[in-house]
Amino acid sequence: MRRWPAAWSVAAVLVASTVAAHAADEPLKVCLDEDRPPLSVHHKGKPDAGFDVLLAQAIAERIGRPLQIQWFESKLDEDSSPQLEANALLSDGRCSLVGGYALTTDSLVKPGMKTARLPDFTGATRDDRRRRVTLGVLAPSRPYVYSPMTVVLGPKARERKVEDIGDLAGLRLAIESGSLGDAILMTFDKGRLIEAITHLVPGRDDLLGALARGDYDATLIDLGRFDAHRAAHPDTAIAASGYYYPIGANRGYVGRADNPALIEAVDKALTELAAEGKIAEFGKQAGLTFLPPREPAILGDVWTKIIQR
Repeated sequence: MRRWPAAWSVAAVLVASTVAAHAADEPLKVCLDEDRPPLSVHHKGKPDAGFDVLLAQAIAERIGRPLQIQWFESKLDEDSSPQLEANALLSDGRCSLVGGYALTTDSLVKPGMKTARLPDFTGATRDDRRRRVTLGVLAPSRPYVYSPMTVVLGPKARERKVEDIGDLAGLRLAIESGSLGDAILMTFDKGRLIEAITHLVPGRDDLLGALARGDYDATLIDLGRFDAHRAAHPDTAIAASGYYYPIGANRGYVGRADNPALIEAVDKALTELAAEGKIAEFGKQAGLTFLPPREPAILGDVWTKIIQR
């Protein structure tokens, strides 16, 4: 009888070891947007590519788990948003992390809706496209890259020196309606640039194509979007101004708040990779203009900040 405690101790160790082994074998499931170069790209018949793909592979290796990417396609409509799509994917168990997530206060609040539809994802069935998912609460990792807005210049304005939005005065400006860039340009200095702005329809008009043709002189877009255009059109006539709008968001991972251990493990891996210069190296490999994260780690009310400026 006295030998039972020892036997139970051995059994407990064996069980714990078995559980740990299974945990190590369990894939790290990361959701990535299939068409967001140079962050993440998934095209049938071609190798997966992008900064977030390289980073996810390194994270999985650091925490000792195989990587499994769940690709999804983000399409905005009146019933969805990037925040709701990410929450739905996580809450449905499609992945444990969503990469390339813009870390803002608004994107991390408890959703006002109880349910949301899933975005289209690889392997989705007809029923998946119809059903709604009960949403949870999101928790962010530490940021790993800074994603600002930048002024891009057309061929007739390539030499324009831009140190502030006011330096765009006198240029023909184009912007996509309803975008963050639209809010910035339209509200700058009490509307001083309004008369020079032409609004284009997102998804229908080719903003950067029109800029390259010389139809307009400048626009304000996400830096990663310019990187993607430059990679697809090496001989493009548009040019980076080198100016970054001072209000920008960091990007990081987001997971469910009820899985803090995973976020902690990811944060540890990100800290190590950043210290070794690996994250910046991944950006260079992917053709991303890499900028390290900036304070604040999580951006507050961006719209109020823009209006106040």
